[in-house]
Amino acid sequence: METPAAPRIIPPAGPKRARFDEPEEGSAATISGETPVPDVAVSRETPMAEPLPSPADTRVIVVANQKGGVGKTTTAVNLAAALALGGLKVLVVDLDPQGNASTALGIDHESGTPGTYEALLDGVPIADLVQDSPEAPGLSVLPATIDLAAAEIELVSTVARESRLTKALRAYLRENEADYIFLDCPPSLGLLTLNALVAAKEILIPIQCEYYALEGVSQLVNTINLVKGELNDELQLSTVLLTMFDARTRLAAQVTDEVRAHFAAQTLHTVIPRSVRISEAPSYGQTVITYHPESVGAVCYLRAAEEIAQRGASKEESR
Repeated sequence: METPAAPRIIPPAGPKRARFDEPEEGSAATISGETPVPDVAVSRETPMAEPLPSPADTRVIVVANQKGGVGKTTTAVNLAAALALGGLKVLVVDLDPQGNASTALGIDHESGTPGTYEALLDGVPIADLVQDSPEAPGLSVLPATIDLAAAEIELVSTVARESRLTKALRAYLRENEADYIFLDCPPSLGLLTLNALVAAKEILIPIQCEYYALEGVSQLVNTINLVKGELNDELQLSTVLLTMFDARTRLAAQVTDEVRAHFAAQTLHTVIPRSVRISEAPSYGQTVITYHPESVGAVCYLRAAEEIAQRGASKEESR
């Protein structure tokens, strides 16, 4: 007679949960579709079994990188979902007209859907526009639609154009609680990204473990310094997350070493692997954490979220 398996906690499924013929199990190196990552083994126990510590004040984090295709939106939505599953209240502000963050979090964002455009251009309160994500309790989204593409032009003639998001978020936080606010930006340095940099207190940079990775980052750091000097003295580069890591290549290890040398204090210990599961999840309107919680990609994002929460935890208050 077989001993029954121990019960395990599984994050709630999104609206279109996928089905698999065979569960993933074993070490990272043995999983089909996942590249190996140092110090990461997949367990059938969900890593996020304990509540995460809350920060003393709301952490407003902009996820930005001038270089496209580095896992920026993927990082924003998976970290947000992981923190929410850890018992925290999280808001994701989608500032990309493509609306990819909204898609990954199971939020409808067809043209005409009220969201970021109305908050920035029409002054509609964010509280009237946010939608609850089915990915996790306590996770809400301010969606973006293709209408937001016009905002770059319309904001040019607007008074205090670079601080519209700051004003909207301050009004929201006066009446609503949030432990974390993630600002997902388009891959450019237009007025939408500038609004995010002015509104945020911290910046999180995802860096792809490939050639030319640091070139875009150096340009972004220069932009951060300009914003700090002119518009937002509180903005700090707090977190660097290595993404698309492939241990089978020597280049990935070299880029990792170089990033850690340049950003020793900011770089998380956890790295995010190249992952088929991570790529598949948005097509189901889910994050990888609910799409396939036992995959290496999900485990790594959960660990990265835990690192971020621990770094920002209040010594006096924890959950």
